[in-house]
Amino acid sequence: MKKVRVLAVVVCMMAAANFASADTIRGINIDFVTIGNAGNAGDTRVMIGGAYGWGAVSYDYHISKYEVTNAQWNAFTAAAGAPTNCGRYDEIAYYTGAQQPTGNVTWYEALQFCNYLTTGDKSQGVYRFSGNNTDPGNFLGINRTAAQATYGMIYFLPTVDEWHKAAYYKPDGSGYSLYTNGLDTIPAADNGWNYDGGSYFSPWNVGTGTQEQNGTFDMTGNIHEWNETMIGYDNYSGPSYALRGGSFDASDNSITSLYTWYDRPYNRDRDFGFRIASIPEPATLLLIGLGGLVLRRKNNVE
Repeated sequence: MKKVRVLAVVVCMMAAANFASADTIRGINIDFVTIGNAGNAGDTRVMIGGAYGWGAVSYDYHISKYEVTNAQWNAFTAAAGAPTNCGRYDEIAYYTGAQQPTGNVTWYEALQFCNYLTTGDKSQGVYRFSGNNTDPGNFLGINRTAAQATYGMIYFLPTVDEWHKAAYYKPDGSGYSLYTNGLDTIPAADNGWNYDGGSYFSPWNVGTGTQEQNGTFDMTGNIHEWNETMIGYDNYSGPSYALRGGSFDASDNSITSLYTWYDRPYNRDRDFGFRIASIPEPATLLLIGLGGLVLRRKNNVE
């Protein structure tokens, strides 16, 4: 009985905390942190442009500790072939250091990286394309529910809510901060943060800066990060998708929780990159299983 009680306490403590794990997915090593406090309220501060309420997420999930690096991107393209972008193949990163975040990536290309992690096929996964791995074809839509039912573990770009929570929601559940350091005062450039105004003129190697409040790195600065969420549409150019996080050459207002911007899914820039997320989160599932086992034993049920 004592062992059961201790296990139950450990399960509860671990389920309530954010913790890190390292996964090898199709030969690509990716470090994740868990974002807990499921069912949290959204951020009530009004963002630049008038939006508010981002950050509410009803489930625990994983988000990558670092931005996707050139080494990870190159491993993907070597195994699966270059992704396509409106019929054109990808371009190489402007900054090519192995541990620098990969840049010059379009939204469509980032989706195909996520699909490869899920299925080994750039055209199949959370993001539906009309073609096959050799030529993914046209983007058709997003369906996490169907992908999870088919493949189990799924990988995807974080939504604006998932990204916002991982960056700005305080791990003690007390609300949101303006900056990823957990404070409402701006972190000084060069003091572990790579954004405009500092002495860095390119993205640095991931993990170089200061660890943020939920265990991530470089959600403040380094490069802009694509999100899954469409936040604009016009009849001439079609949809636009969110970019968050500032970059090494972006102004300081871009690193606050109040700021977001967007671009067309086929556009690229030297400081457009991404990080990934996943559900279900394996450690949480294990803990849920252990918790269920504890309850069954306490009630003499096998």
